Amino acid sequence: MITAERMAAVDENAAALGVPRKQLMESSGNAVAAAVREAAAPGDAVALVCGRGNNGGDAFVAARFLDDYDPPIHLLGRPETISTDIARENWAALERAEYDTRVVRDSRDFDLGDPDVVVDAMLGTGVTGALREPERSAAAEINGTDATVIAVDVPSGVDADTGEAAGVAVDADRVVTFHDDKPGLDSLDATVTVADIGIPETAELFAGPGDRRLLSRPSDAHKGAFGEVLIVGGGPYTGAPALSAQAAMRAGADLVRVACPRAVAREVQSFEEGLILRPFDGDHLTTDHLDHVHALAADHDTVVFGPGLGDDAATLTAVRDFLADYDGRAVIDADALQVVPEVETEATLLCTPHQGELRAMGGPSADDWRDRLDAVSDFAAELGHTLLVKGAYDVISDGTDARANRTGNPGMTVGGTGDVLAGIAGALLATQDPLDAGTLAAYANGLAGDRIVDRQGYGLLASDLLPEVPRALWGGYDE
Repeated sequence: MITAERMAAVDENAAALGVPRKQLMESSGNAVAAAVREAAAPGDAVALVCGRGNNGGDAFVAARFLDDYDPPIHLLGRPETISTDIARENWAALERAEYDTRVVRDSRDFDLGDPDVVVDAMLGTGVTGALREPERSAAAEINGTDATVIAVDVPSGVDADTGEAAGVAVDADRVVTFHDDKPGLDSLDATVTVADIGIPETAELFAGPGDRRLLSRPSDAHKGAFGEVLIVGGGPYTGAPALSAQAAMRAGADLVRVACPRAVAREVQSFEEGLILRPFDGDHLTTDHLDHVHALAADHDTVVFGPGLGDDAATLTAVRDFLADYDGRAVIDADALQVVPEVETEATLLCTPHQGELRAMGGPSADDWRDRLDAVSDFAAELGHTLLVKGAYDVISDGTDARANRTGNPGMTVGGTGDVLAGIAGALLATQDPLDAGTLAAYANGLAGDRIVDRQGYGLLASDLLPEVPRALWGGYDE
Protein backbone atom coordinates (compact mmCIF):
# COMPACT_ATOMS: atom_id res chain seq x y z
CA MET A 1 0.00 0.00 0.00
CA ILE A 2 1.30 3.43 -0.92
CA THR A 3 0.23 6.99 -0.10
CA ALA A 4 -0.48 9.56 -2.79
CA GLU A 5 2.59 11.59 -1.85
CA ARG A 6 4.87 8.56 -1.95
CA MET A 7 3.35 7.44 -5.26
CA ALA A 8 4.22 10.79 -6.84
CA ALA A 9 7.81 10.38 -5.62
CA VAL A 10 8.04 6.85 -7.03
CA ASP A 11 6.66 8.03 -10.36
CA GLU A 12 9.39 10.69 -10.57
CA ASN A 13 12.05 8.20 -9.52
CA ALA A 14 10.93 5.86 -12.31
CA ALA A 15 11.41 8.66 -14.83
CA ALA A 16 14.91 9.27 -13.43
CA LEU A 17 15.68 5.57 -13.96
CA GLY A 18 14.78 5.94 -17.64
CA VAL A 19 11.15 4.83 -17.63
CA PRO A 20 9.42 7.91 -19.08
CA ARG A 21 6.05 9.08 -17.77
CA LYS A 22 4.65 8.85 -21.28
CA GLN A 23 5.39 5.11 -21.27
CA LEU A 24 3.72 4.73 -17.87
CA MET A 25 0.66 6.64 -19.13
CA GLU A 26 0.42 4.29 -22.08
CA SER A 27 0.40 1.31 -19.71
CA SER A 28 -2.12 2.99 -17.42
CA GLY A 29 -4.46 3.79 -20.28
CA ASN A 30 -4.26 0.22 -21.52
CA ALA A 31 -5.19 -1.02 -18.04
CA VAL A 32 -8.20 1.31 -17.94
CA ALA A 33 -9.33 0.12 -21.36
CA ALA A 34 -9.04 -3.51 -20.20
CA ALA A 35 -11.31 -2.72 -17.24
CA VAL A 36 -13.86 -1.12 -19.57
CA ARG A 37 -13.86 -4.13 -21.88
CA GLU A 38 -14.41 -6.38 -18.87
CA ALA A 39 -17.38 -4.32 -17.66
CA ALA A 40 -19.02 -3.49 -21.00
CA ALA A 41 -20.99 -5.89 -23.15
CA PRO A 42 -20.71 -5.71 -26.95
CA GLY A 43 -22.72 -2.74 -28.17
CA ASP A 44 -22.80 -0.99 -24.78
CA ALA A 45 -22.46 2.78 -24.72
CA VAL A 46 -19.23 3.95 -23.04
CA ALA A 47 -18.32 7.51 -22.05
CA LEU A 48 -15.04 8.95 -20.76
CA VAL A 49 -15.13 12.00 -18.47
CA CYS A 50 -11.67 13.53 -18.25
CA GLY A 51 -9.84 16.17 -16.31
CA ARG A 52 -6.89 18.22 -17.54
CA GLY A 53 -4.12 16.39 -15.69
CA ASN A 54 -2.44 13.04 -16.05
CA ASN A 55 -5.56 11.28 -14.75
CA GLY A 56 -7.37 12.56 -17.80
CA GLY A 57 -4.34 11.65 -19.89
CA ASP A 58 -4.74 8.01 -18.84
CA ALA A 59 -8.27 8.10 -20.26
CA PHE A 60 -7.11 9.79 -23.47
CA VAL A 61 -4.85 6.78 -23.99
CA ALA A 62 -7.64 4.36 -23.05
CA ALA A 63 -9.85 5.82 -25.76
CA ARG A 64 -7.44 4.57 -28.44
CA PHE A 65 -7.91 1.02 -27.15
CA LEU A 66 -11.69 1.26 -27.20
CA ASP A 67 -12.45 1.75 -30.88
CA ASP A 68 -15.12 -1.00 -30.72
CA TYR A 69 -17.16 1.25 -28.42
CA ASP A 70 -16.44 4.59 -30.11
CA PRO A 71 -16.73 6.42 -26.78
CA PRO A 72 -17.19 10.19 -26.52
CA ILE A 73 -14.29 11.77 -24.63
CA HIS A 74 -15.53 14.68 -22.49
CA LEU A 75 -12.76 17.12 -21.54
CA LEU A 76 -13.69 19.33 -18.57
CA GLY A 77 -12.03 22.59 -19.50
CA ARG A 78 -10.21 24.10 -22.43
CA PRO A 79 -7.57 21.95 -24.21
CA GLU A 80 -4.96 24.68 -23.87
CA THR A 81 -5.21 24.37 -20.07
CA ILE A 82 -4.27 20.68 -20.00
CA SER A 83 -1.57 20.76 -17.36
CA THR A 84 1.08 18.29 -18.53
CA ASP A 85 2.87 17.83 -21.82
CA ILE A 86 2.14 14.11 -22.07
CA ALA A 87 -1.59 14.53 -21.42
CA ARG A 88 -1.67 17.37 -23.96
CA GLU A 89 0.08 15.20 -26.54
CA ASN A 90 -2.42 12.38 -26.04
CA TRP A 91 -5.37 14.76 -26.36
CA ALA A 92 -3.88 16.17 -29.57
CA ALA A 93 -3.48 12.63 -30.89
CA LEU A 94 -7.21 12.02 -30.35
CA GLU A 95 -8.12 15.23 -32.15
CA ARG A 96 -5.85 14.48 -35.11
CA ALA A 97 -7.25 10.95 -35.36
CA GLU A 98 -10.80 12.42 -35.30
CA TYR A 99 -12.04 10.67 -32.19
CA ASP A 100 -15.28 11.93 -30.66
CA THR A 101 -13.71 14.62 -28.46
CA ARG A 102 -16.03 17.02 -26.65
CA VAL A 103 -14.83 20.11 -24.82
CA VAL A 104 -16.89 21.14 -21.79
CA ARG A 105 -16.21 24.84 -21.20
CA ASP A 106 -19.13 25.31 -18.79
CA SER A 107 -20.74 22.78 -16.45
CA ARG A 108 -24.12 23.71 -17.95
CA ASP A 109 -22.90 22.37 -21.30
CA PHE A 110 -22.05 18.92 -19.93
CA ASP A 111 -24.30 16.24 -21.42
CA LEU A 112 -23.28 12.74 -20.42
CA GLY A 113 -26.11 11.05 -22.26
CA ASP A 114 -27.22 7.59 -21.20
CA PRO A 115 -24.10 5.42 -21.12
CA ASP A 116 -23.84 1.87 -19.85
CA VAL A 117 -20.26 2.39 -18.64
CA VAL A 118 -18.68 5.66 -17.50
CA VAL A 119 -14.96 6.21 -16.90
CA ASP A 120 -14.25 8.81 -14.23
CA ALA A 121 -10.84 10.28 -15.07
CA MET A 122 -11.38 13.77 -13.72
CA LEU A 123 -8.99 13.96 -10.76
CA GLY A 124 -6.28 11.62 -9.49
CA THR A 125 -4.51 10.86 -6.25
CA GLY A 126 -2.69 14.18 -6.06
CA VAL A 127 -5.85 16.29 -5.67
CA THR A 128 -7.64 16.69 -2.35
CA GLY A 129 -10.50 18.81 -1.05
CA ALA A 130 -14.01 19.50 -2.31
CA LEU A 131 -14.70 19.26 -6.03
CA ARG A 132 -15.05 22.50 -7.92
CA GLU A 133 -16.96 23.21 -11.10
CA PRO A 134 -17.27 21.71 -13.62
CA GLU A 135 -16.08 18.53 -11.86
CA ARG A 136 -18.71 18.83 -9.12
CA SER A 137 -21.63 18.94 -11.58
CA ALA A 138 -20.06 16.17 -13.66
CA ALA A 139 -19.69 13.95 -10.57
CA ALA A 140 -23.36 14.54 -9.66
CA GLU A 141 -24.46 13.64 -13.18
CA ILE A 142 -22.30 10.50 -13.20
CA ASN A 143 -23.83 9.46 -9.88
CA GLY A 144 -27.31 10.02 -11.30
CA THR A 145 -26.90 7.43 -14.05
CA ASP A 146 -27.48 3.68 -13.89
CA ALA A 147 -24.12 3.12 -15.56
CA THR A 148 -21.25 1.04 -14.24
CA VAL A 149 -18.74 3.64 -13.07
CA ILE A 150 -15.02 2.90 -13.40
CA ALA A 151 -12.69 5.35 -11.62
CA VAL A 152 -9.11 5.90 -12.75
CA ASP A 153 -6.71 5.56 -9.78
CA VAL A 154 -9.23 6.97 -7.25
CA PRO A 155 -12.83 8.21 -7.54
CA SER A 156 -12.83 11.97 -8.11
CA GLY A 157 -13.51 13.82 -4.86
CA VAL A 158 -12.23 10.97 -2.66
CA ASP A 159 -8.99 11.41 -0.71
CA ALA A 160 -6.72 8.53 -1.77
CA ASP A 161 -5.10 8.35 1.66
CA THR A 162 -8.20 8.54 3.88
CA GLY A 163 -11.13 7.47 1.70
CA GLU A 164 -13.00 10.58 2.84
CA ALA A 165 -14.80 13.08 0.62
CA ALA A 166 -15.30 16.78 1.31
CA GLY A 167 -18.63 17.05 -0.47
CA VAL A 168 -19.79 15.47 -3.72
CA ALA A 169 -17.62 12.60 -4.94
CA VAL A 170 -17.96 10.01 -7.66
CA ASP A 171 -19.62 6.82 -6.44
CA ALA A 172 -17.55 4.28 -8.33
CA ASP A 173 -18.40 0.62 -8.83
CA ARG A 174 -14.85 -0.24 -9.85
CA VAL A 175 -11.47 1.43 -9.39
CA VAL A 176 -8.39 0.79 -11.50
CA THR A 177 -5.42 2.00 -9.47
CA PHE A 178 -1.77 1.79 -10.47
CA HIS A 179 1.37 0.15 -9.09
CA ASP A 180 0.02 -0.42 -5.56
CA ASP A 181 -3.15 -0.10 -3.53
CA LYS A 182 -3.95 3.27 -1.92
CA PRO A 183 -4.95 3.44 1.77
CA GLY A 184 -8.25 5.24 1.18
CA LEU A 185 -9.59 2.69 -1.29
CA ASP A 186 -10.17 0.06 1.39
CA SER A 187 -13.15 1.97 2.77
CA LEU A 188 -14.95 2.22 -0.58
CA ASP A 189 -17.80 -0.02 -1.68
CA ALA A 190 -16.07 -0.71 -4.97
CA THR A 191 -14.04 -3.44 -6.64
CA VAL A 192 -10.41 -2.34 -6.73
CA THR A 193 -7.94 -3.61 -9.32
CA VAL A 194 -4.24 -2.82 -8.95
CA ALA A 195 -2.63 -2.60 -12.39
CA ASP A 196 1.08 -3.21 -12.89
CA ILE A 197 2.14 -0.42 -15.26
CA GLY A 198 5.85 -1.25 -15.40
CA ILE A 199 7.30 0.91 -12.62
CA PRO A 200 10.57 -0.81 -11.60
CA GLU A 201 10.79 -2.04 -8.02
CA THR A 202 13.92 0.05 -7.61
CA ALA A 203 11.94 3.26 -8.21
CA GLU A 204 10.35 2.66 -4.82
CA LEU A 205 13.37 1.07 -3.16
CA PHE A 206 16.16 3.47 -4.20
CA ALA A 207 16.26 7.10 -3.14
CA GLY A 208 15.88 9.43 -6.07
CA PRO A 209 14.87 12.94 -7.12
CA GLY A 210 11.24 12.13 -6.40
CA ASP A 211 12.03 11.97 -2.69
CA ARG A 212 12.67 15.71 -2.79
CA ARG A 213 8.94 16.26 -3.29
CA LEU A 214 8.63 16.13 0.49
CA LEU A 215 10.27 19.53 0.76
CA SER A 216 8.38 22.77 0.27
CA ARG A 217 8.92 26.43 1.13
CA PRO A 218 5.53 28.21 1.22
CA SER A 219 5.69 31.92 0.49
CA ASP A 220 4.02 32.74 3.82
CA ALA A 221 6.51 30.71 5.89
CA HIS A 222 7.88 32.28 9.06
CA LYS A 223 11.13 31.82 10.97
CA GLY A 224 11.06 28.49 12.75
CA ALA A 225 8.67 26.81 10.30
CA PHE A 226 11.47 24.62 8.96
CA GLY A 227 12.95 23.59 12.24
CA GLU A 228 15.38 24.57 14.92
CA VAL A 229 18.25 22.14 15.38
CA LEU A 230 20.57 21.67 18.35
CA ILE A 231 23.98 20.10 17.72
CA VAL A 232 25.50 18.52 20.83
CA GLY A 233 29.12 17.72 20.12
CA GLY A 234 32.71 18.78 20.24
CA GLY A 235 35.43 18.44 22.81
CA PRO A 236 38.11 16.20 21.38
CA TYR A 237 37.17 17.44 17.90
CA THR A 238 36.01 20.89 16.81
CA GLY A 239 35.44 20.44 13.08
CA ALA A 240 32.76 17.75 13.44
CA PRO A 241 30.11 19.82 15.25
CA ALA A 242 30.83 22.80 12.99
CA LEU A 243 30.33 20.68 9.86
CA SER A 244 27.09 19.20 11.21
CA ALA A 245 25.76 22.61 12.17
CA GLN A 246 26.59 24.20 8.82
CA ALA A 247 25.06 21.21 7.01
CA ALA A 248 21.84 21.60 8.99
CA MET A 249 21.70 25.24 7.90
CA ARG A 250 22.39 24.33 4.27
CA ALA A 251 19.64 21.69 4.48
CA GLY A 252 17.08 24.33 5.34
CA ALA A 253 16.90 24.52 9.13
CA ASP A 254 15.95 28.02 10.22
CA LEU A 255 18.09 28.16 13.34
CA VAL A 256 20.99 25.99 14.42
CA ARG A 257 22.59 26.13 17.83
CA VAL A 258 25.63 24.26 19.05
CA ALA A 259 26.09 23.00 22.62
CA CYS A 260 29.78 22.25 23.02
CA PRO A 261 32.49 22.54 25.68
CA ARG A 262 33.44 26.14 26.41
CA ALA A 263 37.06 25.15 25.81
CA VAL A 264 36.40 24.76 22.06
CA ALA A 265 33.44 27.12 21.58
CA ARG A 266 35.48 29.92 20.02
CA GLU A 267 36.97 27.52 17.47
CA VAL A 268 33.57 26.09 16.56
CA GLN A 269 32.10 29.60 16.18
CA SER A 270 34.95 30.58 13.85
CA PHE A 271 33.70 28.22 11.13
CA GLU A 272 30.45 30.14 10.48
CA GLU A 273 29.10 33.45 11.74
CA GLY A 274 25.50 32.22 11.59
CA LEU A 275 26.01 29.53 14.21
CA ILE A 276 24.61 30.25 17.66
CA LEU A 277 26.77 28.81 20.44
CA ARG A 278 25.39 27.60 23.77
CA PRO A 279 28.55 26.30 25.45
CA PHE A 280 28.88 24.39 28.71
CA ASP A 281 31.85 24.46 31.07
CA GLY A 282 34.81 22.12 30.73
CA ASP A 283 36.45 20.33 27.84
CA HIS A 284 34.05 17.39 27.38
CA LEU A 285 30.42 16.51 28.07
CA THR A 286 29.56 14.98 31.44
CA THR A 287 26.38 14.38 33.45
CA ASP A 288 26.99 17.73 35.17
CA HIS A 289 25.96 19.41 31.92
CA LEU A 290 22.71 17.54 31.32
CA ASP A 291 20.42 20.14 32.88
CA HIS A 292 21.85 22.67 30.45
CA VAL A 293 21.51 20.31 27.47
CA HIS A 294 17.98 19.17 28.37
CA ALA A 295 16.82 22.77 28.70
CA LEU A 296 18.22 23.57 25.28
CA ALA A 297 16.82 20.39 23.68
CA ALA A 298 13.32 21.23 24.90
CA ASP A 299 13.36 24.38 22.75
CA HIS A 300 14.48 22.61 19.56
CA ASP A 301 12.72 20.40 17.03
CA THR A 302 15.67 18.05 16.64
CA VAL A 303 18.91 17.27 18.45
CA VAL A 304 21.97 15.95 16.62
CA PHE A 305 23.95 14.11 19.28
CA GLY A 306 27.50 12.89 18.77
CA PRO A 307 29.65 14.81 16.26
CA GLY A 308 33.07 15.23 17.81
CA LEU A 309 31.98 14.23 21.36
CA GLY A 310 34.58 11.48 21.70
CA ASP A 311 34.31 8.25 23.68
CA ASP A 312 35.35 9.31 27.18
CA ALA A 313 33.50 7.09 29.67
CA ALA A 314 31.97 10.10 31.41
CA THR A 315 30.72 11.44 28.08
CA LEU A 316 29.10 8.14 27.12
CA THR A 317 27.39 8.00 30.52
CA ALA A 318 26.03 11.50 29.87
CA VAL A 319 24.69 10.45 26.47
CA ARG A 320 23.06 7.39 28.01
CA ASP A 321 21.41 9.46 30.75
CA PHE A 322 20.27 12.13 28.32
CA LEU A 323 18.52 9.63 26.05
CA ALA A 324 16.89 7.85 28.99
CA ASP A 325 15.10 11.10 29.91
CA TYR A 326 14.48 12.50 26.41
CA ASP A 327 11.28 12.08 24.41
CA GLY A 328 11.95 14.31 21.40
CA ARG A 329 13.58 13.70 18.03
CA ALA A 330 17.30 13.08 17.68
CA VAL A 331 19.91 12.05 15.17
CA ILE A 332 22.56 9.91 16.89
CA ASP A 333 25.97 9.78 15.27
CA ALA A 334 29.60 8.82 15.87
CA ASP A 335 30.66 7.69 19.35
CA ALA A 336 27.20 8.32 20.81
CA LEU A 337 25.84 5.41 18.76
CA GLN A 338 27.34 2.71 20.96
CA VAL A 339 25.05 3.50 23.91
CA VAL A 340 21.77 3.32 21.94
CA PRO A 341 21.19 -0.45 22.35
CA GLU A 342 21.61 -0.11 26.14
CA VAL A 343 19.03 2.65 26.63
CA GLU A 344 15.28 2.52 26.99
CA THR A 345 14.06 5.83 25.65
CA GLU A 346 10.86 7.47 24.47
CA ALA A 347 12.85 9.49 21.96
CA THR A 348 12.40 9.15 18.21
CA LEU A 349 15.89 8.29 17.00
CA LEU A 350 17.52 8.28 13.59
CA CYS A 351 20.89 6.52 14.02
CA THR A 352 23.58 7.00 11.36
CA PRO A 353 26.30 4.34 11.79
CA HIS A 354 28.82 3.12 9.24
CA GLN A 355 29.42 -0.62 9.09
CA GLY A 356 31.95 -0.69 11.92
CA GLU A 357 29.73 1.37 14.19
CA LEU A 358 26.76 -0.84 13.36
CA ARG A 359 28.71 -3.92 14.43
CA ALA A 360 29.73 -2.13 17.65
CA MET A 361 26.02 -1.61 18.31
CA GLY A 362 25.49 -5.36 18.00
CA GLY A 363 24.15 -5.07 14.48
CA PRO A 364 24.61 -7.35 11.47
CA SER A 365 27.43 -7.55 8.96
CA ALA A 366 26.57 -8.26 5.33
CA ASP A 367 28.62 -7.55 2.21
CA ASP A 368 25.83 -7.55 -0.38
CA TRP A 369 23.50 -4.57 -0.06
CA ARG A 370 20.43 -6.74 -0.64
CA ASP A 371 21.35 -8.97 2.28
CA ARG A 372 22.17 -5.89 4.33
CA LEU A 373 18.74 -4.43 3.54
CA ASP A 374 16.98 -7.33 5.22
CA ALA A 375 19.47 -7.59 8.09
CA VAL A 376 19.35 -3.86 8.89
CA SER A 377 15.55 -3.90 8.76
CA ASP A 378 15.48 -6.74 11.29
CA PHE A 379 17.94 -4.94 13.56
CA ALA A 380 16.01 -1.66 13.32
CA ALA A 381 12.86 -3.52 14.41
CA GLU A 382 14.78 -5.03 17.33
CA LEU A 383 16.16 -1.62 18.38
CA GLY A 384 12.90 0.20 17.85
CA HIS A 385 14.69 3.04 16.06
CA THR A 386 15.37 4.06 12.47
CA LEU A 387 18.80 3.23 11.05
CA LEU A 388 20.72 4.90 8.24
CA VAL A 389 23.66 2.59 7.65
CA LYS A 390 26.34 4.27 5.56
CA GLY A 391 28.15 2.36 2.84
CA ALA A 392 28.67 2.09 -0.91
CA TYR A 393 24.91 1.58 -0.90
CA ASP A 394 23.37 3.26 2.13
CA VAL A 395 20.55 1.29 3.76
CA ILE A 396 17.73 3.02 5.62
CA SER A 397 15.06 1.21 7.63
CA ASP A 398 12.59 1.88 10.42
CA GLY A 399 12.06 -1.84 10.98
CA THR A 400 8.95 -1.94 8.80
CA ASP A 401 10.02 -0.35 5.51
CA ALA A 402 13.48 -0.34 4.02
CA ARG A 403 15.12 1.74 1.32
CA ALA A 404 18.55 2.06 -0.23
CA ASN A 405 20.61 4.91 -1.63
CA ARG A 406 23.33 4.62 -4.23
CA THR A 407 24.49 8.22 -4.63
CA GLY A 408 27.98 8.90 -3.32
CA ASN A 409 31.45 7.75 -4.35
CA PRO A 410 34.80 6.54 -2.94
CA GLY A 411 36.01 10.13 -2.58
CA MET A 412 33.56 10.50 0.30
CA THR A 413 35.58 8.18 2.52
CA VAL A 414 37.40 11.35 3.66
CA GLY A 415 36.74 12.33 7.26
CA GLY A 416 33.86 14.66 8.00
CA THR A 417 31.36 13.59 5.33
CA GLY A 418 29.44 11.64 7.97
CA ASP A 419 29.19 14.80 10.08
CA VAL A 420 27.69 16.61 7.11
CA LEU A 421 25.20 13.77 6.66
CA ALA A 422 24.22 13.94 10.34
CA GLY A 423 23.54 17.67 10.05
CA ILE A 424 21.41 17.24 6.92
CA ALA A 425 19.49 14.46 8.64
CA GLY A 426 18.95 16.67 11.68
CA ALA A 427 17.42 19.45 9.61
CA LEU A 428 15.16 17.04 7.72
CA LEU A 429 14.09 15.18 10.86
CA ALA A 430 12.67 18.47 12.15
CA THR A 431 9.93 18.31 9.49
CA GLN A 432 9.85 14.72 8.17
CA ASP A 433 9.40 11.25 9.59
CA PRO A 434 12.66 9.40 10.33
CA LEU A 435 12.56 7.06 7.32
CA ASP A 436 11.99 9.88 4.85
CA ALA A 437 14.51 12.13 6.59
CA GLY A 438 17.18 9.45 6.50
CA THR A 439 16.48 8.53 2.88
CA LEU A 440 16.59 12.09 1.61
CA ALA A 441 19.64 12.97 3.72
CA ALA A 442 21.60 10.04 2.30
CA TYR A 443 20.53 10.91 -1.24
CA ALA A 444 21.42 14.60 -0.96
CA ASN A 445 24.74 14.02 0.80
CA GLY A 446 25.81 11.48 -1.81
CA LEU A 447 24.60 13.58 -4.73
CA ALA A 448 26.54 16.58 -3.44
CA GLY A 449 29.68 14.42 -3.33
CA ASP A 450 29.06 13.05 -6.81
CA ARG A 451 28.82 16.52 -8.27
CA ILE A 452 32.06 17.61 -6.64
CA VAL A 453 33.93 14.57 -7.93
CA ASP A 454 32.43 15.01 -11.41
CA ARG A 455 33.72 18.57 -11.40
CA GLN A 456 37.15 18.24 -9.81
CA GLY A 457 37.95 14.56 -9.28
CA TYR A 458 38.89 12.97 -5.98
CA GLY A 459 40.54 14.84 -3.15
CA LEU A 460 37.39 16.54 -1.90
CA LEU A 461 37.07 18.02 1.57
CA ALA A 462 34.01 17.46 3.72
CA SER A 463 33.46 21.23 3.69
CA ASP A 464 33.23 21.08 -0.12
CA LEU A 465 29.88 19.35 0.33
CA LEU A 466 28.25 22.25 2.15
CA PRO A 467 27.53 24.62 -0.77
CA GLU A 468 26.32 21.67 -2.85
CA VAL A 469 23.72 20.53 -0.30
CA PRO A 470 20.97 23.03 -1.22
CA ARG A 471 21.12 22.14 -4.92
CA ALA A 472 21.12 18.44 -4.06
CA LEU A 473 17.96 18.89 -1.98
CA TRP A 474 16.02 21.35 -4.11
CA GLY A 475 17.34 20.66 -7.59
CA GLY A 476 19.29 22.93 -9.88
CA TYR A 477 21.34 20.19 -11.52
CA ASP A 478 20.96 18.99 -15.07
CA GLU A 479 19.66 15.56 -14.19
